[in-house]
Amino acid sequence: MNSYYNQNYNKKHITAILQTIQDCIRENHYTIAQNENRQGNIELINNYNLTSERRKQILLKIKPEDFCHSLKNTKLGFEHEILYVFCPQVTLFNFDGDEELIDIYTKFNIIDIYSGKRVVVISFHKRNKPIDYLLR
Repeated sequence: MNSYYNQNYNKKHITAILQTIQDCIRENHYTIAQNENRQGNIELINNYNLTSERRKQILLKIKPEDFCHSLKNTKLGFEHEILYVFCPQVTLFNFDGDEELIDIYTKFNIIDIYSGKRVVVISFHKRNKPIDYLLR
């Protein structure tokens, strides 16, 4: 595993992190990045016709066992941020109506703002690299 990936967590810590993420999602204090740098996110959403409600359901079903690692943000000016990676397996239907079991690579940034917390879902796409689960 890459040395800048951090798996130094226990289940209690991961559960607390996931609780914060999912509380923000339940309160609609989140966004899924869909800009020109996030083509994989856009493709997953479009290829599986994932409505905003379905995306929210997927994110709320993530479990601590889906946790892979955390890492520091490498974007200039944001190096203080910690990103959390989970990779749940989700059954989705493609446009032909065929059922597929998809590993969805999700990367979350929890942002503290004056009025509370927000979550940016930086990655929400098919897994495109090997991952290691901490709790499996």
